[in-house]
Amino acid sequence: MAKTVWEGDTSDMEEQATRGFFELVFDGILALFVNLGLGFWHILQAILNPSAWLDWSNKESLLRFVYYGGSNELLFVFLDLVIVLTVIGFFHRPLLWALVRGLEKINNTVGRVAAWAGLLMVLQQIMVVFLQSIFRLGEINIAPFGTGFTQSVGWFSESLKFENALVVSLCVSYAFIQGSHVRVDLVYAGVSHRVKRMIDMFGALFFMLPVAMLTWMYAWFFLWRHLITPKVSASDALDRMLMKSRIVKWNVETVSFSANGFNGYFLFKILILAFLTLVILQAIAFFYRSYLEMIEGEESAGKYLDKDTLGAGEEAFEGTH
Repeated sequence: MAKTVWEGDTSDMEEQATRGFFELVFDGILALFVNLGLGFWHILQAILNPSAWLDWSNKESLLRFVYYGGSNELLFVFLDLVIVLTVIGFFHRPLLWALVRGLEKINNTVGRVAAWAGLLMVLQQIMVVFLQSIFRLGEINIAPFGTGFTQSVGWFSESLKFENALVVSLCVSYAFIQGSHVRVDLVYAGVSHRVKRMIDMFGALFFMLPVAMLTWMYAWFFLWRHLITPKVSASDALDRMLMKSRIVKWNVETVSFSANGFNGYFLFKILILAFLTLVILQAIAFFYRSYLEMIEGEESAGKYLDKDTLGAGEEAFEGTH
């Protein structure tokens, strides 16, 4: 008798657990569609009331901008825009190709310009070593047009880190487009063209985009914690943010790691957001390109791809520079 009762209790518990699981799934799906619908409402509100988040002379507008810049609301606004463009592109393929070419053009242009920071870094390092070791200068004055810019040698030496960060953060998507990134192929190289494109789509949709978007939401507040005071946090609700607007003021981080060193370390935090923006744009472009190349077949591989070349006779080194 006891055994029968125990078995009945276990059955009821399993049934309740199953029912609870399906209720959670249903609630999650419902919340997803509700937030996607609200995303269109937030787009409309942002367009109709630009001063509510762009008029930084009003401290509430500034804090509202800070809050929404790393919020769930912005995430669903972004998803709404991507979904709309994707659905239209599925029926009008030239739109997707135009998006691919435009997004890759942005990343290529930014990367090609930022790559010159590598040359600047080399020249600056030579200047620092030469003037410090030979002339024993403590300060360097640069005044090519009569207006001087004087900083300590330590400042110029530490600013090399920023120029290196420029190359790393702004050239990452450019390197991805050019095929210069490092990848490890376990099964990818041996599968068909169609399977490769499906793997690429999966990687862009479930690895590149989620990681970049999640990192953005925390990097955004990491930046603003060093631009304004009192400090803001990703866990702050909008009401709490607006309460802080009464005492908020600019407090841009200008500390350095050493005396008279580079004092613009808040710029590194801006570079983090720039890096994430380029990765998100490239993830979208890569997903669209992979889809289009899968649909149109192997002959479309590399279509409209703007890749650099080393010149005639250097084909063997393409993709390794």
